[in-house]
Amino acid sequence: MKLESVVFGIAGVFFGLIAGWVIGSQQPASRVTQVVESTVQPAAAPAAGTESPGSTGHAAILDESRAQALRTVAEGDRGNAAARVELGNMYFDAERYDEANRWYTEALKLNPKDVNVSTDLGVGYYYTNQADRAIKQFEYSLGIDPKHLKTLLNMGIVRAFGKQDLAGATALWKQILALAPGSPEGEAAKRSLDAIAAGHSTLETGSQGQSGSPR
Repeated sequence: MKLESVVFGIAGVFFGLIAGWVIGSQQPASRVTQVVESTVQPAAAPAAGTESPGSTGHAAILDESRAQALRTVAEGDRGNAAARVELGNMYFDAERYDEANRWYTEALKLNPKDVNVSTDLGVGYYYTNQADRAIKQFEYSLGIDPKHLKTLLNMGIVRAFGKQDLAGATALWKQILALAPGSPEGEAAKRSLDAIAAGHSTLETGSQGQSGSPR
């Protein structure tokens, strides 16, 4: 087994409170707080048919009348990106990620330089068990803005939890610390790095104990 996989397993207890930090770029503060409080198990992306990694138990109730009004606007005006973004946000908050992804995709086609929409689409892909697609979308976001903090944070989390790529995640989180150490994303990145360090420390301590002479 790879050392990285062992460290990931040991650090799982610490990561339990970090997994929920996959957050969108445009969600209200209450939504972000709910996501941060979630405790998704640190493992590979859930198999199809299991609970989405984005489920927090605090999904917003979708305002169906508002959603219908926005759909009418969007269908009547094929160039209206704002209505599509709002629909994406509403479905995202309601944890209906497939529908959110549809509207974010349509909005991004109309405004391909909207880094926030692109990153939210990437989060939506992760929440629908598409880690590779999420990473590809985050790469697109970073092509628009290489210093977009939420993209860097989310990409690190997806690499850690969706791909068990701690080296890749570490590099991204260190980049956030270099860019904005005092930001919420910087603080989250530091806690993530501390969790990885704790996993390495536990592994090293355990190895030293096993290699010692029996008493």
